[in-house]
Amino acid sequence: MSSAGRSLDAVVVGAGPNGLTAAARLARAGRRVLVVEAASTVGGGSRTRPLGDARIDVCAAVHPFGASSPAFEALDLAAHGLTWSHPPIALAHPFDDGAAATLLRSTVQAPHATADGLGADGARWRQVVDPFSGDWARWRHLAMDPVLGSIVHHPLSMTRFGMLAGLPATVLGRLFSGRDARSLLAGMAAHSGTPLSSLTSGGVALALAAAGQGAGMPVATGGSQSIVDALAAIVLAAGGRIETGRRVGSLAELPAADAVLLDTTPGQAAAIIGAKWPRWRHGVAAWKLDLVLSGPMPWVSPACRTAGTVHLGGDARDVATAERATALGGLPDRPFVIVTQPTVADASRVPAGQHVVWAYRHVPNGCRTQLATAGIENQLDRFAPGWRELVLHRQVTTAVQYSQYNESYVGGDITGGAMTPWQTIARPRLALDPYRMGDGVWLCSQSTPPGPGVHGMCGWHAAGSVLGASRRRRRA
Repeated sequence: MSSAGRSLDAVVVGAGPNGLTAAARLARAGRRVLVVEAASTVGGGSRTRPLGDARIDVCAAVHPFGASSPAFEALDLAAHGLTWSHPPIALAHPFDDGAAATLLRSTVQAPHATADGLGADGARWRQVVDPFSGDWARWRHLAMDPVLGSIVHHPLSMTRFGMLAGLPATVLGRLFSGRDARSLLAGMAAHSGTPLSSLTSGGVALALAAAGQGAGMPVATGGSQSIVDALAAIVLAAGGRIETGRRVGSLAELPAADAVLLDTTPGQAAAIIGAKWPRWRHGVAAWKLDLVLSGPMPWVSPACRTAGTVHLGGDARDVATAERATALGGLPDRPFVIVTQPTVADASRVPAGQHVVWAYRHVPNGCRTQLATAGIENQLDRFAPGWRELVLHRQVTTAVQYSQYNESYVGGDITGGAMTPWQTIARPRLALDPYRMGDGVWLCSQSTPPGPGVHGMCGWHAAGSVLGASRRRRRA
């Protein structure tokens, strides 16, 4: 496509973390960029809103991959106001006896802090997880690049990682003998939204454990909105434009540009460009409970009191059972629940003495029953009895409400598509450049590699593909 007569080099549809990262990279490269967003504000899954006198994250809250994102590092978000706040304990996984397994951020003084707390499994943890977390500055690139490209360009490293990451979490857990190590891995694998017997679950567990140890599991100071605010500032500072309140239904509604980047699902992208797309499967949904408390959460386990993230669900077998039931369309009474406590690390979000608790579970896609809330409450009662007496404000976000909040969250699926083995490798298609959808159109959402999370790498890679195509066009 020729740029003759065009006032824009690129239009980005969607101002979530990936759309804004793509726009920032292109604008920094001297391209004329316009970002259009249907909502009244930028942010996507990284917005922060008030609840009472507190500020809560609407979707993503804890950012191990954001804190180690090569894209965010290259764009220097810190220069535009972003800071990370780390809790004393990255993650805690409590049990009914009051004990808890913990994942700790590695330091120069304590490079094997997590392993040192795992007793007899410590040596094996050092062999399985610590080689990746100890050199996370290098491994993060492989973890956040397209799988097929990493295999082609780094076959030896990917073989080393893949020998472990290709195992289901249920099999990976058998490398360990104790409850703590197995449960830590099971909880991290459950972030995948797939049964723990899935071939992708072990890779998610290993990558999250390595990132959590290597970079920590921090929150963005002031709220996740700080991330997208920094990205938007970069776009504007580089001469880009952002228009909110502008919904796009087809390419004909956009101004002429050499490249259009879509921060949408594959199905939405196909509708916009007027093309057919192979069936794209969406996964389980999120169902969230937000709480503002008059004091700290009354956890039975002391470790949970200073942990930024807490995994509730019992031991590894209990977690696997709950996630499998959900994947099959069930609604277990004792679900696996991911809890974040941002105010353990960042007190700026609340008035003095108050605390924010953010808890979500997986439910079947499109779930509507309020029994899902009761399941979250059951697990909070189990591990933090007395929390109900501290509630100042509460808010439930159902699967349907998530799909209404963001049209890319189809049925409440906040991951951009089920993390099945095929949809992890072919995301959204099997190609060395999975971002390019056709002549002049790219997909830059979490439906592309490396997948979900607030790290901006999907947008970063898509923008790289656009820049590469531009260079080839100039040489032609």
